[in-house]
Amino acid sequence: MSSTSQKHRDFVSEPMGDNLVTELPGIGSVLGSKLSEAKFTKAYNVLGQFLVLDKNEELFVGWLKETCSANSKQAGDCYTALNAWCDEHL
Repeated sequence: MSSTSQKHRDFVSEPMGDNLVTELPGIGSVLGSKLSEAKFTKAYNVLGQFLVLDKNEELFVGWLKETCSANSKQAGDCYTALNAWCDEHL
């Protein structure tokens, strides 16, 4: 298994609560601002979209690239974290 960042480990290990979208691995301040402009201000908003897309990696990564101009690594990091979070908490 590939190594994960501290941000990923922290995100997956805790309840989502009201975390801002920038708490998602792969999402920094620039992408967070773009997501906020698209009305995705909280991590749970992005989780909702992830679930609407049936946790499908190709669809979610494509959505994230289109919505906030994430690159493949950023979108992949976010997908991996949300998928791991779901495995841990749902």
